[in-house]
Formats: sequence, structure tokens, C-alpha cells
Amino acid sequence: MSRDQQLIDFQFDRSYKSEDFYVSKSNFFAFSLLESWPKWEKNILNIHGEKYSGKSHLSEIFIKKNKGIVLDQKKLQSNPEKNLRYHQNIILEDLDENVEEKRIFELINFIDQSSKYLIINSLIPFNKMKFKLKDLTSRAKNCLDAKIEKPDDELIKVLMLKYLSDKQIKINAKLLEFASKRITRSYGKIFEFIYKIDEISLKKKKSIDQKTIKEALGI
Repeated sequence: MSRDQQLIDFQFDRSYKSEDFYVSKSNFFAFSLLESWPKWEKNILNIHGEKYSGKSHLSEIFIKKNKGIVLDQKKLQSNPEKNLRYHQNIILEDLDENVEEKRIFELINFIDQSSKYLIINSLIPFNKMKFKLKDLTSRAKNCLDAKIEKPDDELIKVLMLKYLSDKQIKINAKLLEFASKRITRSYGKIFEFIYKIDEISLKKKKSIDQKTIKEALGI
């Protein structure tokens, strides 16, 4: 894989351990809903938020604690009763409007009829997706909804510090504060910033200073 491709894909060794998930105002509602399982008003929960916002991390924590299976929408199979009957909790990753509508509709019916639980992770809300099947559109509106908000100031600093530490890059508190106040409030931009800091430090073989921070931020 080329360096340019790495920049696009952000190939980080991300840990999905529970102790590595930082709860903040941005993700507290989604986190608290998962913690309250199975005391839900409905048995389908949609967690949505931008890429890298921690949806998969939350799902992994939930699965390790409560057991279940993680599915990709592209690998959804017909006859969910046959394939999923032994799983109490089912997580559907990366749902979007390109899903085979009949398959997701069958899955939702199976969840309801068998008293199981479904967690849907998506970039945009499930209840805002445009489906051709009217019944699916109706069912999408009848589920719990939890949005992971854009990172707050505290979470930005925590994520920066964590991923810099993962790459064994040292940065002092003043520079961290400088960067966190100027970066775009986006999980993707945080990952891009870390990648660029790593790239610059490897290429120029020098410690991180304010000039390096500005270069990585593009200012």
C-alpha cells in the first residue's frame, strides 16, 4: 500500500479494549444506552455518527460483555432465522442506503418476532435513509436513536494524546492545547492530523514543535 493510500485510509492499529474508550459529552448517550441493555424501550438501536467516531469500538465493547455477532450489510443473508437464531444480540455495521432492502427488512422482522436485539451502526440516521420499501421506511422510524456528536474540546485532546502516544510521539501540553484549539472539530481530521504529524516527524527526523503542528494542520 502506498503512502498516499495510507493517508486516505488512516491505517492505525486501533485498540477496541473497553479501557481505551473515553466517555465524553459527545458519546455519552450512546454509551449509556449500551450500558443499560437489556432495559430498552425498543429492541432495535441505531448508533450513528461520522467515520472514526467510535461506533465500532462501542459495538466491540458491547459484544465482549454481552455476547453476540457482528454482521456487515454486504454479507446479509436471507433466512435470518436459520443463520442467527443462536445469537441474542446482532450488530449490523456500516448500514447505508445501498443495502439490499428485502434482507434488512427480513432481519428486522426476525428481531421483533424472536425477541432479540439489533444494533445498527451508520453514518447517517437509519430513520433518515431513503428506501424504496415503504414498510422498511416505516420500521426504520420505530427504533431507538443515538447520535455520536462531533468531538468536544476534552475528547479532541484525549484522542490526540492517545493516538500520538500509540505512535510513540511525544508532545508537550502547550503544543497539544495549541493544536486542539485549531483543528477542525471532526474525528476524521483528528486522524488525518496524527497521520501527518507522524509522517513529518519520520521524514524530517525532528521533535514536534509549533512549526510542525502548523504544517500538519495546514495553517
